[in-house]
Amino acid sequence: MFYEIKDNTVSLRIKAQPAASKNEFCEVYGDEAIKIRIKAPAVEGAANKELVKFLAKTFKVAKSDVVFKTGQNSKIKIVTFPLTEQFERWKEVYEQET
Repeated sequence: MFYEIKDNTVSLRIKAQPAASKNEFCEVYGDEAIKIRIKAPAVEGAANKELVKFLAKTFKVAKSDVVFKTGQNSKIKIVTFPLTEQFERWKEVYEQET
């Protein structure tokens, strides 16, 4: 599974695709990561900043709460953030669609 919930914290394994036409969640990549397209290019951390902004807005957490555990310089990343109602709803919708 591409996410783990532990102690009211979500760990999300992401395959980032920078320089996309818009920010959006895509399909599960393999069985271990969710693919997220990001508008910003992978130049000087711009894509990571845009990813943090996108996740914070989507799941209603502060940008400072979105933390890279691994992969800051890689396409496969693990980020953590506090568990929110918005994430629970997103997870339910996502699981119904798959």
